[in-house]
Amino acid sequence: MIEAILLSLAGLVGLAIGGELLVRGAVGIAQKLGVSTLFTGLVIVGFATSMPEMVASVQASLAGSPEIAWGNIVGSNLANTLLILGVSALVMPIALSGSGRRDALIALAVTVLLWGLVIAQIGAVWVGIVMLFGIAAYIVFSYLKPESGTEEDLDDAPSNGVLAAALFIGGLIILVLGGDALVTGAIALATIFEVPETVIGLTVVAVGTSLPELAASIAAALRGKSGLALGNVVGSNIYNILLIGGTTMTIAPFALPAELGGLQMALLTASAAGLLALLWFARSIGRALGAVLLTAFAANVVLVFA
Repeated sequence: MIEAILLSLAGLVGLAIGGELLVRGAVGIAQKLGVSTLFTGLVIVGFATSMPEMVASVQASLAGSPEIAWGNIVGSNLANTLLILGVSALVMPIALSGSGRRDALIALAVTVLLWGLVIAQIGAVWVGIVMLFGIAAYIVFSYLKPESGTEEDLDDAPSNGVLAAALFIGGLIILVLGGDALVTGAIALATIFEVPETVIGLTVVAVGTSLPELAASIAAALRGKSGLALGNVVGSNIYNILLIGGTTMTIAPFALPAELGGLQMALLTASAAGLLALLWFARSIGRALGAVLLTAFAANVVLVFA
């Protein structure tokens, strides 16, 4: 058991460090390419901070544990919207400028799609391929038709292109090693404590792989960069379902765990709809609402283990 715990902890540390390096490298590369900071927050940072989920889910699928893979995807999106936005708002209220509505609507649509796949119990390679085409189309569309919004300086990114590339590659290597350790440890812990692998994916793996998003969003909130904090969460939610879900389905074309179709998907859909509503009708996510989001996340974790 001690070995499993140490492996899990080492994996979490590796994901946190690798994710941080990957995010900094990705943002530096984006600046060199001259893309907008709004696009960077939504697409580049969202993509980079989703890599721990990608690594963990792919490795879980290859290890014959798709329950961990899909639990990680659903749990990570719940962590993004409830835990990460909640903590970020407690640190510094998140201003809502009105931008991001289109992408929040896309996030809600793909969440409903995921729920439909759970209910229909569909598992096929072609579904995964369609999802991958979907994320490719989203990236191209976001680049060609960026939403208008306030531009924010990314002053903490490396200005040297070679350094940015080195950080990106080094972070990716650490992520792979950390993801392998975390999945191995998580499967062992699930076996030892006789906890369903889906539950481990929803909690331990999901929170662990969401650490880069948490670090990036808190850093953005502290610097008053609300667009990056929010774009990171929304973009990551879209990537988790289309890119990571599509890859997982292509590698391991099994039906999604039926136990996800109840409370977890209902809460995930409600959180996606709630975020869209906030972008339409609210001016900020204040500390009080942040506390509500954090409480909802904690309550769900308790219910999962109950």
